[in-house]
Amino acid sequence: MNTDARQDLTILTGASRGMGLAMARQLLAPGRRLLCISRRANDELAAQAERLGAPLIQWQQDLADTTSAAARLHDWLKQQDASTLASATLINNAGVIPRIGPLDDCPPDELARALRVGLEAPMQLTAAFLRASGAWVDAGWRGPRKVLNISSGLGRNAMAAQAPYCAAKAGMDHFTRCSALDEAQREQGARLVSLAPGVIDTDMQAQLRAGDPSAFPDLGRFVELQRQGQLTSPDAAAARVLAWLDRADFGERPVADVRD
Repeated sequence: MNTDARQDLTILTGASRGMGLAMARQLLAPGRRLLCISRRANDELAAQAERLGAPLIQWQQDLADTTSAAARLHDWLKQQDASTLASATLINNAGVIPRIGPLDDCPPDELARALRVGLEAPMQLTAAFLRASGAWVDAGWRGPRKVLNISSGLGRNAMAAQAPYCAAKAGMDHFTRCSALDEAQREQGARLVSLAPGVIDTDMQAQLRAGDPSAFPDLGRFVELQRQGQLTSPDAAAARVLAWLDRADFGERPVADVRD
């Protein structure tokens, strides 16, 4: 965090529960302007921000409406006074697991939503963030800009009954690589990383463990991870992810894993 009068700006999606909520809680600070984008606001997070005197904005936004979400973010960023900011960071954390099973058993609306929230929204929001903050750079602002995409090992290792989620995360990894190449050609280009956070004890894990064994061959693996205590708590996972964000070499590897 900066030590002068300017604030760090962090934008975080999927902040109302799980690791996203844990990250939001750890990010709250008087010197940070935090914008959380989720389908629902979190009253406990708002209360914590008030106690700390930490600037917090919570948008209730359906990220499946990708064009609207990106336009809203771009317009909001254009209204910010960059001279009051020390840095700007976007964390794309939101994701959706649709019905667990073979692709042909996935309802079309669930498939579409998983890809919109898990891949299209991060791409649209990243584009909006880079466009708006890039205008600050063109006007002389010189703060660091970062994009952290929360990926998954399932984006790098195929799994039966998980085609939409695996595809979204694989796409996230690759668009991060591409955008990192684009930004490397620009003056004061942003740094981007797609980071796998490990296996975390969240509602998503509970959803996987509740899958139909006949449609989900790897169900036993997820049951065993919980039984053997191998799941990372949301708070611990959030701390590891945010520590990665603060690394001096952030962006040198656009696709990474906290377990590396």
